[in-house]
Amino acid sequence: METVLLYILGVLVIAIGIAVSIALHEVGHLIPAKKFGVRVGQYMIGFGPTIWSRKFGETEYGLKAIPLGGYISMAGMYPPAKAGEASRDASTGFLQTLMQDAREQSENTIEPGHEERVFYKLPVLKRIVIMLGGPVVNLLIGILLYAIVLCGFGITTANATTSISVVNECLVPATSEVQECTSTTETAPGAEAGLLPGDTILSVDGNAIDEASEATSIINASPGEQLTLVVDRNGEELTLEATPRLTERYVYNDDGTIATDAEGNNRTEEIGLLGITFAQAIERQPITAVLPLVGDRIASVAHIILNLPQRLIDVVNAAFGPEERDPTGPVSVVGVGRIAGEISTITTIPLATRFSGLLELLASLNIALFVFNLIPLLPLDGGHVAGALWEGIRRFFAKLFKRPDPGPVDIAKLVPLTLVVVVLLGGMSLLLIYADIVKPISIL
Repeated sequence: METVLLYILGVLVIAIGIAVSIALHEVGHLIPAKKFGVRVGQYMIGFGPTIWSRKFGETEYGLKAIPLGGYISMAGMYPPAKAGEASRDASTGFLQTLMQDAREQSENTIEPGHEERVFYKLPVLKRIVIMLGGPVVNLLIGILLYAIVLCGFGITTANATTSISVVNECLVPATSEVQECTSTTETAPGAEAGLLPGDTILSVDGNAIDEASEATSIINASPGEQLTLVVDRNGEELTLEATPRLTERYVYNDDGTIATDAEGNNRTEEIGLLGITFAQAIERQPITAVLPLVGDRIASVAHIILNLPQRLIDVVNAAFGPEERDPTGPVSVVGVGRIAGEISTITTIPLATRFSGLLELLASLNIALFVFNLIPLLPLDGGHVAGALWEGIRRFFAKLFKRPDPGPVDIAKLVPLTLVVVVLLGGMSLLLIYADIVKPISIL
């Protein structure tokens, strides 16, 4: 029962975190829109039927039944199709944009006397600021949460301790078909030498050891050579002799994934191993570590998006076949909830570490929202930014060559493309939800 309650608590924490992130994303649009004088008719969290709303000034604030996003409704998001035609109203939320007709249903939202308080009449730079406001808020949330995790709680690192957590019974080459110890496999050198979990290595061949990487580098470079290890075991110093064995293992990237060669095959190397694993420790990081980590996360999300077709093919193969899910691949809100629940139920780690894990998960989601919303396709924020930039370019060259002002770009003409994008996003969401149910990514 306790495990179930912890699981539900983790899901609730991440669900509330996502809702707050969405709400603040829309605030990122709302504040500059009002600052620049655009009339904002609605600020809504969710889609579908309204379950609660209240009007403050000219803006209606509320909650809707389906908590899968949010939007603000700005007057004059699309210019009239013809000179003299009334302006339109649309929404920054992509589902809401789909639901309302960009040219007919919004015409009546422009109140008499407020014809100039429309989005499309703003200077290009101000429109870009409004549309980037939401993604930038997600970026700032991600930076703040990563700062709390790294500087307040710390991150797990194996290099911070020379204490041994695992002593393997045997050593198996990475490419071996059998990855388990059998009666015919040789005992691992570490176990043969008498090393035990909990031992702390003090020196290797007379070299004082302060970090795990120092011991690892000597061991890896000394296959077949007998090494003298001085260890601390329950306050008593012991001297042991161990000979690293030349063993094949995979080469890993900095992000923990297996490195591949030009042909896409997993890279391996032969190094000396004892068959021991050093214990992990939690270390607080300096504030200077935050932005580089955020940069890495942005690059990772961008890489997933650029390779999204292949990633989705991999998801299909896993969901409908025997393949396993890629732990670094895309997930749905269902998958995120499952991961949050699993983090909360890991009772072998401190409560603070579990909470830190939830914050890190929420930080990564905000970084993903930031990058995803920059895709230059309607109805995403990046699509509106692209439209404003194109308008600015057209007007610049028209002025440069002394031609008539071409006027605003009629991005409402891209509504058919918007429908296609929405359908594709919906199909992708359904696929990921199905995969997260039948073949979920697990951290346990």
